[in-house]
Amino acid sequence: MIDFNIATMAKKAKTASRAAAQLNSSEKNTLLNAIATEIENNSDIIIQENSKDISAGREKGLTQAMLDRLVLTEQGIKEIGSAIREIVALTDPVGDIDKLSLRPNGIQVGKMRIPLGVIAMIYEARPNVTAEAAALCIKSGNAVILRGGSEAIHSNLAIAKCLHQVLTTHGVDANIVSVIPDTSRSVIEELLQQSDTIDLVIPRGGEGLIRYVSENSRIPVIQHYKGVCHLYIDKHADLTKAVDILVNGKTQKPSACNAFETVLVHGDISDEFLPLAAKALEDAAQVKIHACKNSIGYFTHAELASQEDYHAEYLAQEIAVKVVSSFDNAISHINEFTSDHTEVIISQDISRSQKFVRQINSSVVMVNASSRFSDGNQLGLGSEIGISTSKLHAYGPMGLEALTTEKFVVFGDGQIRA
Repeated sequence: MIDFNIATMAKKAKTASRAAAQLNSSEKNTLLNAIATEIENNSDIIIQENSKDISAGREKGLTQAMLDRLVLTEQGIKEIGSAIREIVALTDPVGDIDKLSLRPNGIQVGKMRIPLGVIAMIYEARPNVTAEAAALCIKSGNAVILRGGSEAIHSNLAIAKCLHQVLTTHGVDANIVSVIPDTSRSVIEELLQQSDTIDLVIPRGGEGLIRYVSENSRIPVIQHYKGVCHLYIDKHADLTKAVDILVNGKTQKPSACNAFETVLVHGDISDEFLPLAAKALEDAAQVKIHACKNSIGYFTHAELASQEDYHAEYLAQEIAVKVVSSFDNAISHINEFTSDHTEVIISQDISRSQKFVRQINSSVVMVNASSRFSDGNQLGLGSEIGISTSKLHAYGPMGLEALTTEKFVVFGDGQIRA
């Protein structure tokens, strides 16, 4: 166990957050461009350290989904650099004054975007989170404390070395980004008690981790327990689009939380659609099917779906299939089993699509598009720092603006209240 004090780290981050909040857009962008270059220039070292994590993960018996999230390749390093440069190109929200209005007494009242302060990130695998979360926090004027899992410790520390090198070279307090070197569970417990210095906790990982953080934190927590994403094939669907979107949303990256886990098919087109879906899923990735009694006959190898299957986040080449008798039944099923992540309708009927958008209140609702677009980068946020499926203070993929809050600003000319 590494000897260090989490309370001291958090206090230093709090002090550093004040310096981060004063950096202007040009200074922040200079830092981020330098960080992207430093990470790319140290690609070989980072990959070498990542290979240690991969080897250890295989020995520990990590699932393939977890290993997929853990691995870093040369292309992956380039993508991290590109993601950071995309953050550079984003408009800095800090300091923006919105809704400035003139009151009857002559004062002007507006709201200004300001950083949250200190963000604590607790996450599993995904070493790219170390770089991208740091970049988002720097751009939004926050300090960040990063606590990755033991499965990615070598990768995270290698990336952290690049971050600290750039901050130090540019004369910026390196405590703006802190990476916890101790992966013991007790560190998380202590971290979650630092309510005097940490302003928000964002956990990213499995449902068990997120529930543990939510139940044990004295600090506000962004919650996203799991991603049970639904695809509803309406009776007015273009079946070619439906098959393509199903295959993409399920098989392109099944370990992602925005992959489809359940497909609902309107009974009026089930005879036509399900044979097409069965062949496509078999050809694409031999997807394991958990089918209802009205759809199981269309698949060569399928298991009868249980209620638990409709709650499941498989994170693998598996999917639940159910035939629904009506649009309203599809809505009811989604509302019962939703995780508030992403839901998709395939329909050429505009009125039904609009009704779906109105009646489904998940954080992302899509019409005729793959759920794989439910991602901060794809939605124009740059890299996302997390996903919120609770409605306070953010909902859905979180980018720069979600890492800020608003304060009231008042401009007067000597007014006093009577």
